[in-house]
Amino acid sequence: MTTREKILQATLNNQPAASALPDISVFKGEDKDLVQKYMTVFKTIGGNCFLVDDVAGIQSLITQNYDATRRIVTTVAELSDKFELISNEADPHSYENIEVAIIKAHFSVAENGAVWLTEEVMGQRIIPYICQHLAVIVQADTIVPTLHEAYEKIGAGEYGFGAFIGGPSKTADIEQALVLGAHGPLTMTVFIMK
Repeated sequence: MTTREKILQATLNNQPAASALPDISVFKGEDKDLVQKYMTVFKTIGGNCFLVDDVAGIQSLITQNYDATRRIVTTVAELSDKFELISNEADPHSYENIEVAIIKAHFSVAENGAVWLTEEVMGQRIIPYICQHLAVIVQADTIVPTLHEAYEKIGAGEYGFGAFIGGPSKTADIEQALVLGAHGPLTMTVFIMK
């Protein structure tokens, strides 16, 4: 047994006893008007949000709002006739010049505008962070009121990598100068499917 394995085994053998989690039901949000609440919050944090009926509506909005001559990629098979389908097997470096990435989220959170993405829906982990513009599709009935409900959904999940992404990349300094696209997408758009 290597030193590393001995340390890991000793750590595993000396875990504290499990204790019950506290009751957090007091933090539950209301299920009322979640779509409108989500859209309001998401626009407040610098994102764009559209209600759409189907993928044709998404295709139309993408071609209207972005330069269709640049590279637009997607993980959504229904959009692959119009946009490039992301390959899990491709070298991640080959995605360095993405203008728009279109990804379907597992769900979203009304209180902060975040969407939950795992590598299963990202295609490649780098996609939502390297693109110039991120577009995410969310089903209206998957919006949860608060992060408490979101963590209940993902707590026992089987995934290797996942992230909450809330709005376009941004940073601000002490002088209150806000910079969008500081370390990720310049813009983020959410399409809510009714």
